[in-house]
Amino acid sequence: MPETELKQQLVERFREVNGNHPMTDADDVYVSAQFVALEELCAVHGRDADAVRQLMLGQRLPLPGYLRSDSAEMVPADLFALADEAGGVELLEAWFTAHWADPITGKAEWNSYLSGQYVCLHSVTPATIQRKDCLTTAISAAANEPDAGSAQWSERLHALVDELDTLEPAFTAYDRLRFGGPTSRDTCIDAMRTRFPRP
Repeated sequence: MPETELKQQLVERFREVNGNHPMTDADDVYVSAQFVALEELCAVHGRDADAVRQLMLGQRLPLPGYLRSDSAEMVPADLFALADEAGGVELLEAWFTAHWADPITGKAEWNSYLSGQYVCLHSVTPATIQRKDCLTTAISAAANEPDAGSAQWSERLHALVDELDTLEPAFTAYDRLRFGGPTSRDTCIDAMRTRFPRP
């Protein structure tokens, strides 16, 4: 199968998952700073880009995080790290899902991982996914805690927000289009710091 056909299939699959939203110049700059083109990453790691595209289409590796305006498939620099840690692509799903006690949750997280939409983390691992979930849940519930507004509460809240800040990148306007609204950085970091400034 020619590379152009495989690449076109991957583009179509990406748009099925993310919708067909335009990338602005600012989006392209952001993505180029945060991610690497699939062709470049494969060259560095001595991998065949077509073979990697087939793994993505076969739901063995995650889809690209973004398609740049020039159609480059943009992926995280550590795209292959989890498969390497698991002992190979064929072992990745079982290794990944085993990090959740509930198999249904593990499978749901695996499907989310395969979507390529975990662009909300600098490094996508089961541990960072779980920590992000824990932090966003705690931050979202903070305003309803019995001691909300106290100095001790504020200290706890800002510690959670600061930790989430280290896990998450800035996001870009394209993300707000494909996710249909504000990102977790918007709601759990920026909005919380504005609503509850440090004393």
